Amino acid sequence: RVFQVRWSRYNPYYLEPEADKEKYRIPESELSEEDREQRKLKALRPIKAAAPDLTSSVFNDPQISKFVNMMMQDGNKVLARSVITQTLESIKRKQVERYHKAPDAQKEEIECNPYTIFHKALENCKPVIGMVSVQKGGKYYQVKLCGSFNKACSIFNPPFFVQVPTPLTENRQRFLAMKWLITECRDNKHRRTHMYEKLSQELLAAFANEGNVVKRKHDLHKMAEANRAFAHYRWW
Repeated sequence: RVFQVRWSRYNPYYLEPEADKEKYRIPESELSEEDREQRKLKALRPIKAAAPDLTSSVFNDPQISKFVNMMMQDGNKVLARSVITQTLESIKRKQVERYHKAPDAQKEEIECNPYTIFHKALENCKPVIGMVSVQKGGKYYQVKLCGSFNKACSIFNPPFFVQVPTPLTENRQRFLAMKWLITECRDNKHRRTHMYEKLSQELLAAFANEGNVVKRKHDLHKMAEANRAFAHYRWW
């Protein structure tokens, strides 16, 4: 059997590059046998060229890099990165101003690190469970909700549709959280408000477990709770 393999300019003799500086600072006596052997090989064998997105900077953050790539339009990554930089700067200014205005008893509760706020807000926006359409017998099953999320209206006249609740993977949770944050800022009709200002407001609201994005996550969880009777369709 023949498998399709992506062509590479490097043969298997080349080693992968290592961008983490901390691994080079570990003394050889504290390394495991496998790591010690790997370090000896790197002194003898050639190493592949580093990828363009691979960096050893202490300011590098994979989550923010992913967010920049999702927000980028028409390949203009410089603009997307500048928006994120201005967003983090705006969050820092707002939190520092709030810190100086707060009484001494409340100053310790105020978070001023914009990276911590970004990660916490992203974690608060991640849905745990989502909805998928399941096909059985040539039909897609999807539920039609009547009114509120607490009551599901099941229409069994074929073909009927059932949305099946299913747990989400970590990558899917992160994708939905980032997508909701970006679309919420873009759909906001305040023309005179800059994108970085709207994004900083949404991140601070999500950091406090408030805002439209967190509400959207709760609505998805309510829909999954209303459709839990159809959860067995996942295994069909």
